[in-house]
Formats: sequence, C-alpha cells, structure tokens
Amino acid sequence: MDFRLKQFSKVRAFPKPEDGLRAMVDKAPQAEALAERWMEKSRPFRSAVYSARRRLATGGVVVLTVWLFLHVMFGANGMVVYRSKREEHQKLRAEIDKLQRENDRYTQQIKGLQNDPNAIEKEAREQLHYARPGEVVYVDPNPQKPATNAAHK
Repeated sequence: MDFRLKQFSKVRAFPKPEDGLRAMVDKAPQAEALAERWMEKSRPFRSAVYSARRRLATGGVVVLTVWLFLHVMFGANGMVVYRSKREEHQKLRAEIDKLQRENDRYTQQIKGLQNDPNAIEKEAREQLHYARPGEVVYVDPNPQKPATNAAHK
C-alpha cells in the first residue's frame, strides 16, 4: 500500500483585496463612459419631465382629489352608506318608541285587571258576553276580528 500524498490538482488561492480594488479602478473609465452615454440618451426625457413638472403635479393633485371624493361619497363608510344607516336608525327608533308605548298600555291594562273590579267587569262583559241578571246581550251576527299583535298569515 502506498500512503504518499499526491499534489492537489485544484488548489485555489483566495484573491487579495487589493486585486479587487485594482480591477475596479481599471474598469472605472469604462463605467464612467457607460454612465455618460446613458445620461445623454435620457436627457430629452428628463428635460421633458422637468419642463412639465407643474402639469404633472397638478394632474396628480386632481387625481388624488377625485379619488378622495369618490372614497368619501361611495366608499364602505361613505356618505351614501351613512345616510341609509341614519334613515334605518330613525325608522328603528320610531318602531322602538311605538312598541314601548304599546307595552306601557298593556302594562297599565294588566295592572287595571289585577286591581280594578270595574276593569274586570268590563272585560268580562266585552269578551265573554257575560251579563247581570235581567240584562239582555245582543250579539252581532257578523263579528269582525279584533285587532291583535299576532302574526298575520
């Protein structure tokens, strides 16, 4: 068996930092020439943009203003949605007030039926058709249904 070391065929030496700087300095004139050519080619465009800068700024402000107006009026929380929500709130508030008054009326009627004998007698006469001895009760042959809060089908 042979334990001798052979020479490495692909030994690499790291470049020195000075070599990279020298290469960059050597290519600097080419880079400057390229930059100069690019500046010359873009000069008409840059001068046109520079001369129209006020028009471009005014156009940008107009576009921004139009977008802001549309967003405020028709956006997710815009004026159109706000007005419809406010109208819905007013309708619901009116319905709540109506139901509260109706609830208060029923509460008063319940209290009257619990405490007032005249109210009890009135309800017995109207709904159950009760009568005192000697009284005659006339019944309508075409009775109309009383208005209730039950759901209509």
